[in-house]
Amino acid sequence: MTAKSIIMSAVAFATVGAAAFSTGCATDPMKDNPFAQEWNTPHQTPPFSSIKIEHYEPAFDVAIAENRAEIEAIVNNPEAPTFENTIVAMAESGQMLGRVSGVFFVLNGSCTSDEMQQIATNVTPKLTELSNDISLNPELFKRVKTVYDQRAELDLDQEDMMLLEETYKSFARSGALLEGEAKELYRQYSTELSQLTLDFGQRALAATNAFSLNITDEAKVAELPDFVKEGLAAEAAARGEEGWTLTLHAPSYVPFMTYSTQRDIKEQLYRAYNSRGVGGDNDNMENIRKIANLRLKIANLLGYECYADYVLEDRMAESRATVNGFLQELCDATLEYAKKDVEAITAFAHENGFEGDLQPWDFSYYNEKLKEAKYSINDEQIKPYLQLESAKDAVFMLANKLYGLTFTPAPEIEVYHPEAMAYEVKDESGKVLAVLYMDFFPRESKRQGAWMTEFRGTSIVDGVERRPLVSLVMNFTKPTATTPSLLTFDEFTTFLHEFGHGLHGILAQGKYESINGTSVKRDFVELPSQIMENWATEKEYLDLWAKHYVTGEAMPAELIEKLVAAKNYLAAYYNVRQLSFGMLDMAWHTITTPYEGDVMEFELAALEPTKVMPFVDGCAMGPAFTHIFSGGYATGYYGYKWAEVLAADAFSYFAEEGIFSKEVAGKFRHEVLEKGGHEHPMTLYVNFRGHKPQTQALIDQMNLE
Repeated sequence: MTAKSIIMSAVAFATVGAAAFSTGCATDPMKDNPFAQEWNTPHQTPPFSSIKIEHYEPAFDVAIAENRAEIEAIVNNPEAPTFENTIVAMAESGQMLGRVSGVFFVLNGSCTSDEMQQIATNVTPKLTELSNDISLNPELFKRVKTVYDQRAELDLDQEDMMLLEETYKSFARSGALLEGEAKELYRQYSTELSQLTLDFGQRALAATNAFSLNITDEAKVAELPDFVKEGLAAEAAARGEEGWTLTLHAPSYVPFMTYSTQRDIKEQLYRAYNSRGVGGDNDNMENIRKIANLRLKIANLLGYECYADYVLEDRMAESRATVNGFLQELCDATLEYAKKDVEAITAFAHENGFEGDLQPWDFSYYNEKLKEAKYSINDEQIKPYLQLESAKDAVFMLANKLYGLTFTPAPEIEVYHPEAMAYEVKDESGKVLAVLYMDFFPRESKRQGAWMTEFRGTSIVDGVERRPLVSLVMNFTKPTATTPSLLTFDEFTTFLHEFGHGLHGILAQGKYESINGTSVKRDFVELPSQIMENWATEKEYLDLWAKHYVTGEAMPAELIEKLVAAKNYLAAYYNVRQLSFGMLDMAWHTITTPYEGDVMEFELAALEPTKVMPFVDGCAMGPAFTHIFSGGYATGYYGYKWAEVLAADAFSYFAEEGIFSKEVAGKFRHEVLEKGGHEHPMTLYVNFRGHKPQTQALIDQMNLE
């Protein structure tokens, strides 16, 4: 990983990287800091119990200083610039910084605290300054450009050539070609932006955690399924409260909205969830405007009309015309079907005694009831067969069937939280490919959602291969005093999704961390995850493991048939909902003049083309939309739908040859999972599938009626 990519990844999200670093001086203030010592741990995994909150900031300072010295050594090398002494030297620099960042930023997402967030606030401008000092160093760029200009004459393999091209491009796209005042403006804007995006994420988390609702009247929860009541009771007990406690975290919010008839409580919940970051102590409205305008200024400085043009030039889609056309094609194909979905649920509600206009907080309940009526299926029926422990074994089994991998619990490897678990991942020869950490349950110190990240990625440094330390973080339904963790079908699908990202990291091969594993174009990175979701409804797969957690009986064939039949229930509605996120993202990042108007009005206008339900006053998507305003997906959210097209087409290959086909899996492993960003993603995809993907593959998979 290049120093530049380490730093920028750290600022944007959670960076990775590792290497041993030691200082031998007895008077060194870092002598007791774990980041300044060899990690004599299994696979050089982080010694979490030894890392204290006070270790991070000094370690960042020393690592930044070391990285500056490494860069200066490259700049002052008297030898003529070569691929090895400039490009590879940069790729292998910043090892300590990568190690500190890899631990800190991963834990700041999954195990944060006020102290951690303050450290993030303190170090972010330092990291941004270092990043700018590297990218704007004229002498360093001169060396890089010299090597780049000679690339046709160099005997480089595909991976080396991609590293060279990406290194040059990262400089050019980070202001290296700017002159005078423009360079200083880039530095100013990027510093401001890094602070704003960090603040946005912190406010979104704080807004989520700020709300809770304690219920002591049993009548208000009596109708809820037992698994929901038990979860709410456990939350109340954990807070020292009586009764049942609701939060805005998914395992609490989603089932209550789905199963409760308490409209007043559901409206309160809905408004709280959908107004996170709107006003109050955690207001993010002004942050949205500032972030969008700063991104525009940066794009303009670099010669682009809008931020989307800047971003998409370096994506698989390549242009905003392509992205907007893609989103519009899917919207045109599914919008009327989505409206019919809503009409059907509204009609069903009225047939079952509902009076007046159906509101968004009513939707989930009647959506679930109609699904039950059409397919005789609900989460209560499915959850007993999706015990978390069984589901975990099942995803491991799938990886074994496809890729020959085995996952062995590793209690000797330290974890960062008592709920996390560590596994050794081995290939068929017994070689350790990775360490996999998994962290399943929600807590206030963890941001919402589910994600894969790495404490360390794959690389080869000084001839020594470093295998990845992969982390999967989720927010699944917790076990209770009487019931183990039982997953909803959506949660199990999420598990498969994130595990797909995990496989992308685990199976990575290559010399340079910055172009290995998930370090691919943003609109390609979701292919390995999206394709895994397809196995969730494959009977051949479910028959192997989906058993009732009490009786041990296999999931009945008729229940699997219902699950498969319901697979495309409301497919159009959910597709349009996903498109709305992508369109809002594109709207903010295709502005060509600074936006000084009302943020809420802007959002409503952007979402109007996908509107199938009434908007609710005071509610907005943007102020908690961390993916695009603090998580690295700016002008990239369309990538989920883009990757769905790739995944639909790719899985059809498995469907044709057998869902456990070793041949197809071998091609996917070799051409996609192992190669990371070594080649253009379309080249990798065509090498696997034999043809380019077509949008129609996804439309066909929805089976719209």
